[in-house]
Amino acid sequence: MAKKRTLIRNSVVITVDQELGDFEQADLLIEDDLIAAVGPELPVTDAQIIDGSNMIVLPGLIDTHRHTWQSVIRGISSDWTLGQYFERIRGGMSLAYRPEDVYAANLLGALEALDSGITTLLDWSHIMNTPDHADEAIRALQDSGIRAIFAHGTPSDPPGVWYQQSTLRHPADIKRLRAQYFSANDGLVTLMMAIRGPDFSTLETTIDDLRLARELGLRVTLHIGGGLLGKQAKSVERMHEAGVLGPDMTFVHCNCCTNEALRLIADSGGTASVAARVEMQMGHGFPATGRLLAAGVRPSLSVDVVTSVGGNMFDEMRVALQTERARQNQAALDGNEPVKQLELNASDVLEFATLEGARTCGLADRVGSITPGKQADLILLRRDTLNLTPLNHLRGSVVMAAGPGNVDTIFVGGRLVKQHGKLLHCDLDRVYRLAVETRDYLFAATGVPPGSTPVGLPGAG
Repeated sequence: MAKKRTLIRNSVVITVDQELGDFEQADLLIEDDLIAAVGPELPVTDAQIIDGSNMIVLPGLIDTHRHTWQSVIRGISSDWTLGQYFERIRGGMSLAYRPEDVYAANLLGALEALDSGITTLLDWSHIMNTPDHADEAIRALQDSGIRAIFAHGTPSDPPGVWYQQSTLRHPADIKRLRAQYFSANDGLVTLMMAIRGPDFSTLETTIDDLRLARELGLRVTLHIGGGLLGKQAKSVERMHEAGVLGPDMTFVHCNCCTNEALRLIADSGGTASVAARVEMQMGHGFPATGRLLAAGVRPSLSVDVVTSVGGNMFDEMRVALQTERARQNQAALDGNEPVKQLELNASDVLEFATLEGARTCGLADRVGSITPGKQADLILLRRDTLNLTPLNHLRGSVVMAAGPGNVDTIFVGGRLVKQHGKLLHCDLDRVYRLAVETRDYLFAATGVPPGSTPVGLPGAG
């Protein structure tokens, strides 16, 4: 059977491949689901042509940590502390979620991410109240068309049950999911295990959860070093002493981890995910971006929760970059010295949002750069726009000025999922209807007056 071939002509191309570099003008050939070639004036005649003359082509963005089930209650914690978030959502509203609510939320959240240029999403799903909740979360990710990692977590947390130094082991349902949906773990949606770690469970529980993940051949992701609890826990050091750190672990946040802890993560081959906007807003601590780099860990980026911030990676790249520059600039001011050169640049942060995201998800051999042989996960940004014309600093313009409104065209695994600024293959009216119906149900179930801010949530006072 002849291969399906698509040729993107005459684009600016950011490959995020150190050997290939970037192109001021080049063609990109897709064959079936793979990138076949990239370079100037490719001699291809038998392909569907996409005019890329006003486009910037780059790898799809990768979000390495998002609690997607919260999409239908977006914005409600815009003015909440971390403690209020735990009390009102994790220990409150989440208890009311039905399986169909998880489906509606995951579908909405995955499409929101996809529409903004995120082609790979790690769904950190700690809403596993029943096996049906897991099934519906997975079904929504599959229906959305995004590349996703379903990170299976625990149920919601009535006070003191699953978190707060819990001794409960990870739900055994993950064994069923591994066998039923992810026996090969090579599809568009793959499986990871979202564990609580020593910040939220005992060390013995963590060791047991890691043992289960490794028996199933799964990577793990865990929150670490966020806020006072994370500062006091010394979790990385304790896991190191227990001999359980490894390259199959992703550490989310790391704000209050010691520099020694970050070096232990680096030495073990572990990866990290920074969510700078949420971390600063909710009191996790100052983003650890620069300290991670100094320790030898190149982090990835994540949105975390749209209950507090917007759901796109362009804002995440900017804030991650600017907060680290603020730290450097303030240190120079404190020492009465001028800043001679910025330590972190736009190119670094773009790599955090693409190639480092792929490494964090264990997918660097499949996605994260425009490299022939990798999956064709691509986004095309319109550059004939007021915010990008004239294009003077390629990567700087993408990181500092571009946004979801520039995302014109998207491929996931060679499949065209957005074109001319519109998502394809989805009934958005249905998505919106399910989202509103779910929101209304959840607000009613938790005593939130219609049309109000959710001050009536359990524990809100």
